[in-house]
Amino acid sequence: MTHIGPFDLEQKTAVVAVILEKPLDSSKKAAEKGTDILEVRLDLLAVRDLERAAEIVREIKSETGLPVIVTNRSREEGGKWEGKERERTGLLTGLLSFKDGPDKNGPDAVDIELSADREERDKVIKAAKEYGKTVIVSSHDFLKTPSLQEMKAILEEMFLSGADIAKLAVMPHSMEDVLNLLRVTLDFRGAGKSICTIAMGEQGKHTRVIAPLYGSVLTYASMERDSAAAPGQLPVDEVKKIMEMLK
Repeated sequence: MTHIGPFDLEQKTAVVAVILEKPLDSSKKAAEKGTDILEVRLDLLAVRDLERAAEIVREIKSETGLPVIVTNRSREEGGKWEGKERERTGLLTGLLSFKDGPDKNGPDAVDIELSADREERDKVIKAAKEYGKTVIVSSHDFLKTPSLQEMKAILEEMFLSGADIAKLAVMPHSMEDVLNLLRVTLDFRGAGKSICTIAMGEQGKHTRVIAPLYGSVLTYASMERDSAAAPGQLPVDEVKKIMEMLK
């Protein structure tokens, strides 16, 4: 069974609101709109201090009661982190074990890129496993959609690295690209594996609400239409509404 905090992803796909500014206010607003989980983007919030990061997560959880994913995205994967790789991943590792123990108001999950320095990535995953946090291993291709076989290989590598959830976001150039991504999604869920798949941009925008029908356990949404963290993200309330209609 795959959970993020108390949210059971085997029972229902979670809508994840991406928090990229005014963390507490945005989180409250996302909760009011019905989001299931919050993703705190430390790189977009320009947070570099461990105590400040822990304070943000603690305040958000206390005020909203929602599970929290922490992410500190690298520039290579669409993020805005400025600094050394060890510092970037170290902030995540520190949050997972803040003050030498798992804080009940600490993060429930961590997202670390497959492309991260392997030694540093392993440290993040080890800390998450030690403290009972869910591990999302992710890959983002903003240029293309790999072949069906390549996408399967990427997802398999994520699970081998220790992922509880494998997240793959690609850029389609045709509807065939989108169909290949959905095919892979269906195959992996049929094999009992928890994955999140996204086709970005205008051509893949519909996958934000369609991929869950094929087995994607997470779908990411923005607070507003003009404040998306990735190409093609739809607002939380719109995603929730459409998913309810398709249920």
